[in-house]
Amino acid sequence: MPTSTSERPYLLVLGMGYCAARFVQRHRSLFGRIAATTRRMDKGAGLIAGGIDAFQFDGQPSQGLVVAAAEASHVLVSIPPGEKGDPALAALRPLLRANKALTWIGYLSTTGVYGDHHGKWIDEDTPVAPANERSKRRAEAEEAWRVLATETRAVQIFRLSGIYGPGRNPLADIKAGEARRIAKPGQVFNRIHVDDIAQVLAAAVKKPNAGPVFNLADDEPAPSEEVVAFAAKLLGREPPPLVPLAEAGLSEMAQTFWSENKRVRARRIQTELGVDLLYPTYREGLLALMSEGEGG
Repeated sequence: MPTSTSERPYLLVLGMGYCAARFVQRHRSLFGRIAATTRRMDKGAGLIAGGIDAFQFDGQPSQGLVVAAAEASHVLVSIPPGEKGDPALAALRPLLRANKALTWIGYLSTTGVYGDHHGKWIDEDTPVAPANERSKRRAEAEEAWRVLATETRAVQIFRLSGIYGPGRNPLADIKAGEARRIAKPGQVFNRIHVDDIAQVLAAAVKKPNAGPVFNLADDEPAPSEEVVAFAAKLLGREPPPLVPLAEAGLSEMAQTFWSENKRVRARRIQTELGVDLLYPTYREGLLALMSEGEGG
C-alpha cells in the first residue's frame, strides 16, 4: 500500500553499499519499512534475512522495484553514474516524479566534483570544476537529480570526502600488510567517518528541505602519510617506509585521486542540520576504531 504521512517512513535504498548499509544499521528505527537494490542476489539474500526487501538491479527495474519506487517516502541513492549516465535515474525517474508520498531523496556524491584547488579551502558555495571523467559524470548526475528536485521538491546532495570506518581504515590496512605511506609534499586529504555520514543522513531525513548541497568532511585535512603513521603508532608498529608518489605505481583511478589537492569545509551540516561531527579529525576516528577492536 502507498505510504501515508501518518505512517512510519518507507525507505528505498538504491545501491546498498558501505555507507548506505551503515546508515540503515545505525538508524533503522527511523523507518517502518526498508527496501534496497543490489547487483548480486547472493547479497540480496542477506538483506532479506535482515528484514529488508531486496531487488536485483542492473539497469532494468524488476516489478518489485517499480512498486517500491512508486510507494517509498524516502530514497537514498548511492549507485554511481556510468558512461551512459545515472542508471537509477534513467530507470526510475517517471515513478519518482509521480510518487505523491515522496518527501526526501538523498544523493551520495563526492567532493571530487570540485576538482583541484591547489590546497586551498573550499566550501559548499565553491563552483564545481571536475577535472576527470569520473568526477564529470558525478557532477552531471548531481544536476540530473537536482532537476528532479524541481519536480518533487525532495532532493539533497551529499558530497563525501574520503570514507573510512569499520573494516575500511589504515588500522586494518596495516594489519593486512597493505598500508603504504605515499609522499607528495603539500598534499592533504579530508576524511569522513562512516558513522558521521550516517548521522548526517539521519538528520537530513528529519529536515527534508530540498535543494541544499552538503559537504561531509572532517575538520582537519591531513597528509596521507601522517594518518598512516598515527595508525601504526596506535598499533605499536613501525610505520611503512615513505614512498615518493612517482614510485608508488598507482592505478589510473588512484592517480586522479592524488592529482587533486583541496581543503574542504563542511559548514552546512552544522548550520542547517545541527550536526556536530562524532569524529572531527582522523585521530578521534582511529582511536574509536581501535577501541572497537580494529587493532586486535
